[in-house]
Amino acid sequence: MVDFRMPSLGADMEAGTLVEWLVKPGDRVKRGDIVAVVETQKGAIEVEIFENGVVEQILVDLDKKVPVGTPLAKVRTDAEAKAGMAEAAAPLPAVPPPAAPPAVILPTAAPPSPAAPAPLIVTPPGAPGRVRVSPAARRLAETRGVNLSAIKGSGPGGEVVLTDVEQSLVAVAVPTERKRTVGLDLAAMRIAIAAAMARSKREIPHYYLVHQFAMTAAEKWLARTNAKRTPDKRLLMSALTVKAVALAVRKFPIFNGFYRDGRFEPAANVHVGVAIALRGGGLVAPAIRDTTQLALDDLMARMRDLVQRARAGRIRSSEFSDPTITVSSMGERGVEVLYGVIYPPQVAILGIGQIVERPWVVRGKIAPHPVVTVTLSADHRVSDGHAGALFLAEIDRLLQEPDKL
Repeated sequence: MVDFRMPSLGADMEAGTLVEWLVKPGDRVKRGDIVAVVETQKGAIEVEIFENGVVEQILVDLDKKVPVGTPLAKVRTDAEAKAGMAEAAAPLPAVPPPAAPPAVILPTAAPPSPAAPAPLIVTPPGAPGRVRVSPAARRLAETRGVNLSAIKGSGPGGEVVLTDVEQSLVAVAVPTERKRTVGLDLAAMRIAIAAAMARSKREIPHYYLVHQFAMTAAEKWLARTNAKRTPDKRLLMSALTVKAVALAVRKFPIFNGFYRDGRFEPAANVHVGVAIALRGGGLVAPAIRDTTQLALDDLMARMRDLVQRARAGRIRSSEFSDPTITVSSMGERGVEVLYGVIYPPQVAILGIGQIVERPWVVRGKIAPHPVVTVTLSADHRVSDGHAGALFLAEIDRLLQEPDKL
């Protein structure tokens, strides 16, 4: 039996509130399944499980805030189930009969076994029957005036869960101005960002490097590629820069990992965190897992999906906990130079500015060329300016050959 625990979703997280269970005792789960929704200062996070097995017991009630690491449920893994079947099949040793018949002991009433928190069952006005609704879904429905009887639930037993309500809001495209993104407390998020950044500047000795890249080759290749595509299939320059960073950091792994307990821990894989500005304020930087292994089209699709879910407050736990290096782009806001603040325990962040035309010398001739300014903020406890300069030069080299990304 293994414990499914409250995950750590960043160095600044100490506790989370369980707002929705998507499984119940007896349900089968597999690695990567979303089994619960946890509310933190960063929003409502979909929590994945990393074991294959069966949920045996729910340990934490809804709306309960618990520290990171607290067991939330017990799961009997497939390995344990196989071991139990093997034990049951093994022959039992002979047992001699008892000398006298045992006394009969009347059983006392056994305490009821813990069960999963039951979803609320409500009867919306005018509805012919009752609708099973999770508390998180019910709260959102009440605040947005959603008729729950019109929603088909996708949770256990047809239960209406938070995702169902959010999808219904998207479907009807309610044009309502609001100060908060669904599932996000932007004031609490700002407090969390301030705490993380204050810790970063207090503990991490930053150094900064600036490098300008000519983007002529990248822009021409992108224009040729997109000319044959419909708008929804076109690539953005951000996909090229993120892929170039991922490939470069694989060559310079000293910028890809974490500084913990007084030493650097290099990451085995490259999971680039992409900074995403949220409507109404706030910022998150969830990871695109195994970025080096993604083709540009797959990477672009992942980035679009990530932005959509981030702004709906539906980021998965692994996307918050896994970034090994972060890329922040402010080019679309007209900013030419961005100096990032490292998000601990990471050791580097890159800032991508706006592409602008500048006089540029190519083969001895001056001509206007699209140029982008890229900055590196890195942890001086782990690397130095010489390594940082080589890292930036490698990103530049990769962007000059966009067809090979």
